[in-house]
Amino acid sequence: MQDDALRTRFFLGSNSPVGFVGRFDRLYDPLDGWRAFLIKGGPGTGKSSLMKGIAKSVGDTGIPFELVHCSSDPNSLDGVIFPSLKCCLLDATAPHVVEPKFPGACETIVNLGDHWDHAFLHKHYKEIIATSQACSVLHERATRFLAAAGSLQTDTYRFALECTDTAKISRYASRLARRELGPASDQMGKESIRLLSAITPLGPIFFEETIEKLCPRLFVIQDEHGACSRFLLAQLRSYALAAGHDIVSCFCSMSPHDKLDHVLIPSLGLGFVTSNSWHEPHLTPYRRIHLQRFTDTERLRLKRQRISFNRRAVRELIGEASSRMLEAKAIHDELEAFYIHAMDFKAVQQRQADLAKRILSGS
Repeated sequence: MQDDALRTRFFLGSNSPVGFVGRFDRLYDPLDGWRAFLIKGGPGTGKSSLMKGIAKSVGDTGIPFELVHCSSDPNSLDGVIFPSLKCCLLDATAPHVVEPKFPGACETIVNLGDHWDHAFLHKHYKEIIATSQACSVLHERATRFLAAAGSLQTDTYRFALECTDTAKISRYASRLARRELGPASDQMGKESIRLLSAITPLGPIFFEETIEKLCPRLFVIQDEHGACSRFLLAQLRSYALAAGHDIVSCFCSMSPHDKLDHVLIPSLGLGFVTSNSWHEPHLTPYRRIHLQRFTDTERLRLKRQRISFNRRAVRELIGEASSRMLEAKAIHDELEAFYIHAMDFKAVQQRQADLAKRILSGS
């Protein structure tokens, strides 16, 4: 791709304490004229390579795009988004199955199963099923480690919340919003849901370069325990939407439905980003917000031994989860080998070229 400035990176799903959680349901809006190409096929059938190839073809014309990485294999893609074209490509297979709601009018199914050798795959059905099941067992083990880690993180969060002056945070959020976001608008802004970090087989990954590209003016919120930042960001999110700004809300992969980690407002070049030991942006902030001023530190200090234990245990547990995911990836590679052998990749490449032309032409 000719210009890295055109490319941003996100996750849309992650392994979490409750298993895989994806936010693919919020990716495109049929009522706003979006087109979604839902790619079906097995492991190793070329879904990620097809999306990378289309991203390159479209990106080479100067159109910006978002790459959605797979948390189980960060070198692979789960999707590509072209916001200016109102178009996206998605790996619509498990664990993030997406089915068309308005087939033809909005979604198009791209079935790579049209290009595989059915007889070969059926011949090896016992090995394929056994390998797939072994992979699932390892992901289930990883989930149990993440569930234990999540329980301890919640324990620490509750301690910190008891010591947090939420009324003081609300007053601060109101002042900050008036200064940075402007008054309320007649039209609400739109919200995109993303993840900037995820637990992967390589450990936690954080796409901080995406922040740098979208938000040169950065407020870095220093908060190790998550109580203050969660409350502050929820308020800033509401103020930004009420002021008519389109925002990117980035959730925590360990609590992907209710814990905001970052709020990005690309139209203003403005970002509010949480910094902690799991994702510490190495970027120059416009301002750093230290949240100790909203915390009863003396009261919190009474729990320091418990909090310290939780922190160490969480790191160990997440490390074990990543190790199980790495084992699962090795087995998944064996599963892919069956499908790679069965595929007609020349036909897939032709499908890729046809899709790229279709996306660029808007047809």
